[in-house]
Amino acid sequence: MADRTTFWTAAPTRFAALRSGRARLGLVLLIALLAACMLALFVPEPPALGAAAEGARPQTDLMLYETIVAGVRGGGNYYQVAADALRAGGYPLRPFLTFRMPGLAVILAALPEGWPAKALLALVLLGMAWSWAKRLREALSGRIALLAAAILGAGSILAFIQGDLIAFHEIWAGPLIAWSLALRRPGRWVEAVAIALAAMLIRETAALYVVLMAIFAWLEGERKEALGWGVALALFGAALGVHAWAVAGVTGPLDPMSPGWAGLQGFGLFVKSMTLATGLQLFPLAAGALLVGLALFGWAAWDDPLALRMVTILAAYAAAIGLFARLDTFYWGLMAAPVFLVGLVFVPDALRDLIRQSLDKRRITVTRVAR
Repeated sequence: MADRTTFWTAAPTRFAALRSGRARLGLVLLIALLAACMLALFVPEPPALGAAAEGARPQTDLMLYETIVAGVRGGGNYYQVAADALRAGGYPLRPFLTFRMPGLAVILAALPEGWPAKALLALVLLGMAWSWAKRLREALSGRIALLAAAILGAGSILAFIQGDLIAFHEIWAGPLIAWSLALRRPGRWVEAVAIALAAMLIRETAALYVVLMAIFAWLEGERKEALGWGVALALFGAALGVHAWAVAGVTGPLDPMSPGWAGLQGFGLFVKSMTLATGLQLFPLAAGALLVGLALFGWAAWDDPLALRMVTILAAYAAAIGLFARLDTFYWGLMAAPVFLVGLVFVPDALRDLIRQSLDKRRITVTRVAR
């Protein structure tokens, strides 16, 4: 039965147990977070996913991936096709990480053009949505709360339902990460590990998620689960080694080197990338940035181990984007976007609990009884 002191959540948020001093500090930190989100206003506008920036290379990343899929579908070897496409597009070919791993291109090339690939992605999104719906039904009370969560979830996958982005690796890896996270429960992790391995084989940056999940499992004493995540990382490492060897076979010392990934754009780029990766792109940037901060706050408020994992994952990808992403790789935010806005559903209860606790002036009186 839902707690009558809550709005939408089935139980009070983690802020309901704070003492007044810590609750006030929490309000200060929330204001600081929202202020930090305004840094997005100072980040230059990145190029659109489907259009090249003025004066940039002759094709976009999306066009590159589509060209590679078409070449493999035509019978070409993935690595030779990818090398030719990178050279033709003016892209660097070194180090080997400039080549995406072949899994997604090979799968898409094996499918007929058109609806089959879109149907496969739709199945992934439906599996993710169903798994998250089951978890959120345990956390929320009432149909209104569940409807709000459904609307926010739909807003989170706005980019993922655009059929023209089907060749983008993050469009697949992001939902697979979110699906894996929702499936994982104490004592049930095999499916989550398998899906996460698929995500890593599509997009290497999914390894960050797997590392965090392994750490959580170890810290919680789930040794078998931690071993499972470790095995997935080992398999990914082996695949990455084979990938590096194959890339070396089609590149040479005269091929251009990547300028690196030390973008150092800061937290503002993460905030802006989340607005562009979700339905927040429909709002003015200032409003969208504030909602990004509130979504982070909402996830932090949910008193559940799943929420703690979610917050840690978001923080890790925020750090990765702020430190390493460039303006033209803002789409890394898609890795953390598929359920991001659902955090807003916890905000009403979180604000109520935090404000109520900050105003709590109860004192404990100690009375000495003389005998």
